[in-house]
Amino acid sequence: MYIIEPYTKIQASRMGLTVKPSHDKYKKIDVFKDGHKIASVGDTQYKDYTKYLKEDKALAEERRKLYHQRHTYNTLRERLARKLLW
Repeated sequence: MYIIEPYTKIQASRMGLTVKPSHDKYKKIDVFKDGHKIASVGDTQYKDYTKYLKEDKALAEERRKLYHQRHTYNTLRERLARKLLW
């Protein structure tokens, strides 16, 4: 099961959302607004900013930059992953 880092919880609260570990074994977190689930985001096969940050801050910043270059704001799930995990 994915452990939600404080960074993600802070980002979620700034957006008026709550996050919980996902019940979907392929996703990291379930995102809720006003108690209703709006999305499951983050593939469990890949690291995110918070995980890279534990290894090396410079590496985390580089991986974040590359993630932002690869991903756009096309879907709600992508926007949420970018804001909450990166």
